[in-house]
Amino acid sequence: MTVLEQRGAYRPTPPPAWQPRTDPAPLLPDAEPYRVFGTERADAADPELLRRLYAELVKGRRYNAQATALTKQGRLAVYPSSTGQEACEVAAALVLEERDWLFPSYRDTLAVVARGVDPVETLTLLRGDRHTGYDPHEHRVAPLSTPLATQLPHAVGLAHAARLKGDDVVALAMVGDGGTSEGDFHEALNFAAVWRAPVVFLVQNNGFAISVPLAKQTAAPSLAHKAVGYGMPGRLVDGNDAAAVHEVLADAVRHARAGGGPTLVEAITYRVEAHTNADDATRYRGDAEVETWKGHDPVALLERELTRRGLLDDDRVAAVRRDAEAMAADLRARMNRDPVLDPMDLFDHVYAEPTPQLLEQREQLRAELAAEAESEAGPGTGSEAGGTQR
Repeated sequence: MTVLEQRGAYRPTPPPAWQPRTDPAPLLPDAEPYRVFGTERADAADPELLRRLYAELVKGRRYNAQATALTKQGRLAVYPSSTGQEACEVAAALVLEERDWLFPSYRDTLAVVARGVDPVETLTLLRGDRHTGYDPHEHRVAPLSTPLATQLPHAVGLAHAARLKGDDVVALAMVGDGGTSEGDFHEALNFAAVWRAPVVFLVQNNGFAISVPLAKQTAAPSLAHKAVGYGMPGRLVDGNDAAAVHEVLADAVRHARAGGGPTLVEAITYRVEAHTNADDATRYRGDAEVETWKGHDPVALLERELTRRGLLDDDRVAAVRRDAEAMAADLRARMNRDPVLDPMDLFDHVYAEPTPQLLEQREQLRAELAAEAESEAGPGTGSEAGGTQR
């Protein structure tokens, strides 16, 4: 008998009266990722939804390419491309009602744009500005979250508060597979399940947390299986099948809105580009792996399905691509304008009522800026000089 057994702190089996609180079987995800394309479900997919998904995916692919180019031109500090993950991004935005909230991670710029946020404002944070770039309340989109998984507890808190107030609101929180290794992930899912908060957690499993493969993060059969431990349903979906992702997320949103509580959705996808423009992905994965996933490209899959059903022709493809190019041109032109910055803005939005120390620092900076301006103007300038500067 071990020391713990002697102290009564360890029981090898539960007491006779113990019964599981919930039957785990209905919570378990499917053995294989859910798919629409290539199955009998494909013909039932809504044509208008497929066309809208296609237009947004093409625009998203072009947005990724243009933003990546802007980093090379020094117009963006960093850009985490979501090329290859466009189906997850777009579907996440399109399943939400206007009153719902989206909680994105730093890679989810396409979801933010598809939600209606200005493409330039979406990149403001990644440009190096301390502000979010957009008004979260106007668009019901939380700030892009750079720390891993910290947006998840925020999503739960907002959804729980909305439910207490009687508001018919659902929060959809997006996170990568690396974020599931963070404590915030556990805390968010645990609270959401206990409170039955109307939250949908979308895990985009793109294979790597920067350079760490999923196999070195977890031994679980899938990330969707983690849902069972918290007492919520887990869903597994092909993340490159836009129709399947939209259907699974729409089901989860309806379930949450009806009072059924949270759902964890794992979308199996792939990050075709490097983690960011500062990453060298060739150091931890081979070209053959990338090429294999390019054969399961979300844009090509959807285009093939639309063509098969007679819902897409050359004219429509050309029109969608023209719209995407127009968006990219506008993004490029506006990002090439230098922002007008006022150092005095540093003191705004720090406290509701500025502290004496902050007021002192503000006046100190104001004096320094005035002195610098006077120094740059040089002696004998202005009306006192009585002449024109040459």
